[in-house]
Amino acid sequence: MPICIPDSLPAVDVLRKENIFIMTSSRANTQEIRPLKLLFLNLMPKKIETENQFLRLLSNSSLQVDIQLLRIDQRESKNTPVEHLNSFYCDFDDIREQNFDGLIITGAPLGKVAFTDVVYWSKLVEIITWAKEHVTSTMFVCWAVQAALNVLYDLPKFTRSHKLSGVYQHQILEPNAILTRGFDDSFLAPHSRYADFPIEKIKNYTDLLILADSDITGPYLMATADKRMAFVTGHPEYDSFTLANEYFRDLKAGIQPTIPENYFPHNNPDLTPKATWRSHAYLLFSNWLNYYVYQLTPFDLTTRNLTIDE
Repeated sequence: MPICIPDSLPAVDVLRKENIFIMTSSRANTQEIRPLKLLFLNLMPKKIETENQFLRLLSNSSLQVDIQLLRIDQRESKNTPVEHLNSFYCDFDDIREQNFDGLIITGAPLGKVAFTDVVYWSKLVEIITWAKEHVTSTMFVCWAVQAALNVLYDLPKFTRSHKLSGVYQHQILEPNAILTRGFDDSFLAPHSRYADFPIEKIKNYTDLLILADSDITGPYLMATADKRMAFVTGHPEYDSFTLANEYFRDLKAGIQPTIPENYFPHNNPDLTPKATWRSHAYLLFSNWLNYYVYQLTPFDLTTRNLTIDE
């Protein structure tokens, strides 16, 4: 089954050209089936690009998923047309009384910014807290992981002295974990962050299960035992050129970035990079939708009677 998105969302044409199975809202309305209700809080500056990346991964499932795009506030975006935001995004007040099967909160380029200096911090805290009662399973990605660890476990912000940028080898720590079911014993995933996740802090001050990690990146996949929350410290949604675009952007801005590790062929930015993480990215999102959302959520969302294994 496909993901269900508004007929005129730019992702419709993009994903169809890639032969990805999607369903427009008008067609979905003719089917007698309850799709999964997925809320997508997009904190990235380039909203449309990020939509395409995540929707692409969510499409690889046998489940029909109804996507609701959510924005954090009404501030004008420098990278996304206001018409796009007004047409496809809702505000939190529009949905705060509703329940959802799943929620994804993206990363944000706020690695060096203190939480209290983030203009929408109080709203984000409210949404993360709200999700505990209104969402079956929430996935936090990159900076959102750092934010959630602070809100949910009172962990302070840990920041690397140098940006972690590149594609890194990770290993499975829990062979029987369903979030990584089908993964190879070791796999690649991209990172682009200043955020740091000291493994001893995770082990000592949270109840999270560390499912995959790397000697360089630290924890990569973490989850609560009840499957209500999943944490992804990297960027599995990235396209093959995303790290390159970030590198050249920073280079042009005079930031003097380091070349993303294990990314450009022969470490040469003049050569075209290739995605080496795509299969595991698709599998991660399929597993999350199936085992953390669909298998857990009630048919009637108003009941909140979740199927949690004891």
